[in-house]
Amino acid sequence: MAHAIVYTEFGTPDVLHLVEVPDPMAGRGEVVVRIEAAGVNPIDAKLRGAVRPSPPITEPRAVGFDGAGVIEALGDGVEGFAVGDRVAIRDTLGTYASALAVPAANIAPIPDGVTAAEAAGIGIPAGTAYQALKSLGVAAGDVLLVHAGSGAVGQAAVQFAVAWGATVVATASPERHDQLRELGAIPVAYGDGLLDRVREAAPDGVTVVLDCAGTDEAIQTSLALVEDRDRIATIVRGPDAASFGIRAFSGGSPVPLTEQEQAWRAEALPVTIGLIEAGAFTIELGPELPLADAARAHELVEAHAADGKIVLIP
Repeated sequence: MAHAIVYTEFGTPDVLHLVEVPDPMAGRGEVVVRIEAAGVNPIDAKLRGAVRPSPPITEPRAVGFDGAGVIEALGDGVEGFAVGDRVAIRDTLGTYASALAVPAANIAPIPDGVTAAEAAGIGIPAGTAYQALKSLGVAAGDVLLVHAGSGAVGQAAVQFAVAWGATVVATASPERHDQLRELGAIPVAYGDGLLDRVREAAPDGVTVVLDCAGTDEAIQTSLALVEDRDRIATIVRGPDAASFGIRAFSGGSPVPLTEQEQAWRAEALPVTIGLIEAGAFTIELGPELPLADAARAHELVEAHAADGKIVLIP
């Protein structure tokens, strides 16, 4: 038997339970992966707590979308992978488990220079950042403002934008400024006076904004800095982004991603793995907890009580 974290009702983290489940079987186009690390993302907690709407629960619901591990079985029609290959997983519900059947389209090989924990931290954060910056057309010569630059999506956005030749200003609490400098950003503290501090950090102006904070301060500062509303996007304020005339990717947005944007999110997984292997991208790792401590992991996420990616180890 395999083990998995599930919940049968919406609620606080204590609704999460470790249970035995049947060993997964690989269907056509799928592989079975023995999970070595599962990435914990804010969306996991939002779905569990019904902060983000989801269908009614009619059976035990699995948790987690990102992970990494080793292929144990191949389904019919799977090519390019073999039993024993190390792979990263994206966009597949149920990674808080000891084993999982995963569509082969949702995995990418992991080289020896990338750890399972790093690979498990890529999917949602890097995919969101990569797609958002591509959608915004970020390129060399741009001056990008990233709100909440020290979070997982923010750090990914900083690194992609710097690699593409943009200048990046990123907001964070002062104790996180050294981390942002190491990634190539100009750090700025949020709070009263933010607009003036950003203008001082970017005297030639800001050309594009990615909001990962969702605060009124972040939105109003962005509107004051960038006239072209198509070059301002949020990943948090989806429900009311349109009222500001700005774009929203995720964050409860009623506007679905386009096929191209979905493709960019998928593309980010192998791209990021390659950058990590080359020493050109960093995943900040936080606490590693046993799979059985998933509730504790959600408590840490909801309290913003841990720097770096929280990873569950089956």
